[in-house]
Amino acid sequence: MPQSKVSGATFVSHLIELRDRILRAVLAVLILFIPAAYFANELYEYLAKPLMVALPEGNTMISTEPHGPFFVPFKFAFAFSVIVAMPVLLYQLWAFIAPGLYQNEKRIALPLLVSSTLLFYSGILFAYYIVFPLVFPFFAGSAPEGVAVTTDISAYLTFTLKLFFAFGIAFEVPVATILVVRVGLTTPESLASKRPYIIVTAFVAGMMLTPPDIFSQTMLAVPVWVLFEIGLYFSRQFVKKKKDEDEGTDDDETGDLPSTS
Repeated sequence: MPQSKVSGATFVSHLIELRDRILRAVLAVLILFIPAAYFANELYEYLAKPLMVALPEGNTMISTEPHGPFFVPFKFAFAFSVIVAMPVLLYQLWAFIAPGLYQNEKRIALPLLVSSTLLFYSGILFAYYIVFPLVFPFFAGSAPEGVAVTTDISAYLTFTLKLFFAFGIAFEVPVATILVVRVGLTTPESLASKRPYIIVTAFVAGMMLTPPDIFSQTMLAVPVWVLFEIGLYFSRQFVKKKKDEDEGTDDDETGDLPSTS
């Protein structure tokens, strides 16, 4: 068979597998969305709890759109389904690219996949249980005299999802640090020497990804800095382990050489 036909058949098989992986990922989200949609109002109430606790007595959330009370909880139910299905989505991605990886790449890719999922969830939980209870009372308490704090439910959903995404991505810093060292783009020593620039970048990222206040920016930037230090530590351990393995391989090869005596 001509090589072009073989390449074409391989390309088509990859497209078919990609389609199947995408369909499985969509199916996983839809399966989770069915029960989430049934409890959409309860889920939104749980999402809104940090703000409701912070609002002055007698103040409530509002909806400025006639369809808001119906559609907004369903939007969050869908976003919730995607977040819960993240391990399945990442597994489908892993299963698609795994056949093209070398064995040593597979050994490191799977742990990084699992750790990145856990870190993403950790970022979301950190935002909900640590950042929200601190930020919302600050916002509500800083309102000028005579201004009633009545947040629109759609605006609140957009705000919280943005923070969830920002903190979820920010918590991936250790994985990103290990990866750039693993592929040889930089070294732990080089990253350590650039620490001041990375700290400044963390605060700039906090400014771009969070609301325009120094409080929430700092709440994002400081964890990013700490997570960078964690990633730097593990990247050093990885380099040290790889160096020891290389030295062991060299010793074995030297020991296998025949004697010249």
